[in-house]
Amino acid sequence: MKKHYTRACNFVYGKSSVKLVNQKKTLPLNGSKEISFSQVEIISRVSKKKINIKDIKKLPKLLREKINKDIKIIIKKNNNFSNLNFKKIPNIMGVLNLTPDSFSDGGKFNKKKEGLKHAIDLFKFGANIVDVGGESTRPGSKAISEKEEWSRIENIIRKISKKIPLSLDTRKADIMNKGIKIGVKLINDVSGLSYDPKTINVLKKNKSPFVIQHSQGIPENMQNNPKYKNELLDIYDFFEEKIKFLRSKGIKHNNIIVDPGIGFGKNLKHNMNLILNVSIFHTLGFPILLGLSRKKFIKELSGKNDTKERIGGTIASSLYSMMQGVQILRIHDVNELIQSLKVFKQLIKS
Repeated sequence: MKKHYTRACNFVYGKSSVKLVNQKKTLPLNGSKEISFSQVEIISRVSKKKINIKDIKKLPKLLREKINKDIKIIIKKNNNFSNLNFKKIPNIMGVLNLTPDSFSDGGKFNKKKEGLKHAIDLFKFGANIVDVGGESTRPGSKAISEKEEWSRIENIIRKISKKIPLSLDTRKADIMNKGIKIGVKLINDVSGLSYDPKTINVLKKNKSPFVIQHSQGIPENMQNNPKYKNELLDIYDFFEEKIKFLRSKGIKHNNIIVDPGIGFGKNLKHNMNLILNVSIFHTLGFPILLGLSRKKFIKELSGKNDTKERIGGTIASSLYSMMQGVQILRIHDVNELIQSLKVFKQLIKS
């Protein structure tokens, strides 16, 4: 039997959205009238078609039942966790790389004084949570020892975890466990919980919220000619299977975030298709996180107008993603991004 996927689309934001929801012309995303949609795209491996929500009743019975079931998931309210408020779109995850070799800011904050100041600044500027990492996972990077990774992050986590909500960017179960014990609120594993087989037991034991990120390959080789049959649907299926597996292992809570993994085993075509159609992942029923900040796709699209920080491309792609209902954006330049959000939201209110 052909598998169908439902993607909410044609989103409206702000006052216009509230008005249209009240008039029953649009449906609220995750129970919030502030962002709503009036169409769905019905996708299979061989076709896709957009229809207005009012026309769902005209679909054949089995397909209609499938789409209505998906819509119930899309409009259902998400519970808040880890200082993330899903009534507000987007939440901001600030990036704190305590590494000498991360792709855009390696060596900038890996001294204790600079790292502490930057974490405080990210939170002060408006990040909901700060993502601390001690191991670079940029394309071509190699794994480091647990001892080295923990030595880079331990002091800062101990110093600020009671003042600032922290996420821990790591692939290693023992690092996760140590971080959770001293106050980390969220685990962000770029390997999709597949690098270390002990990871699932640590998350289960601690009942910890976590991010499942999709990645093809490992950082050392992930950009060596990545291939998919259909990147959008392949990655959707990956998340479905991973959630099913986690449930079978006894992780029953819903404090889970999905991240399609822009730039992790994807070329420009893959990345663009994922960003353009990112709202398909709402049908999984979990908040979506996107890491767009300073990524290579911005350079590939902007050509001679590329810059070191890529703030323009980060802001453009972030605003686009917000208008697809993406709940969390992982950002290096938090102040600039929040400035753009404030201006944008005031303009669409006018």
